[in-house]
Amino acid sequence: MTHRRGEAVALAGLLAAAGVTHFARPGFYDPIVPRALPGPARFWTYASGVAELAVAAAVAHPATRRHGGMAAAALFAAVLPANAQMAWDWRRRRPAQRAIAYGRVPMQAPLIWWALRVARA
Repeated sequence: MTHRRGEAVALAGLLAAAGVTHFARPGFYDPIVPRALPGPARFWTYASGVAELAVAAAVAHPATRRHGGMAAAALFAAVLPANAQMAWDWRRRRPAQRAIAYGRVPMQAPLIWWALRVARA
């Protein structure tokens, strides 16, 4: 497996795992859905899970990898408001939980970079 192919497989795996957790543990994601989005939070939890699974499939397949990488970058940018919502909502939690919530916000930048790197490969 080449290094670049390995990066794509790892990114696809991360996206697939995240997508599955939206269905396995939707109660974790529902509270961080930005309140400005219309409709029930559960809809957005499931919709983002479907998006992550679809993007994972696109990244995993060489013929669609370029578009999949671009879609992954867009998806990582799109979930930034949810991570910001989580950081705000968890600001009074225990230090370890706050660290997790606060860490999710800047983590989007390297994830976007990674997705763009896979798209360019």
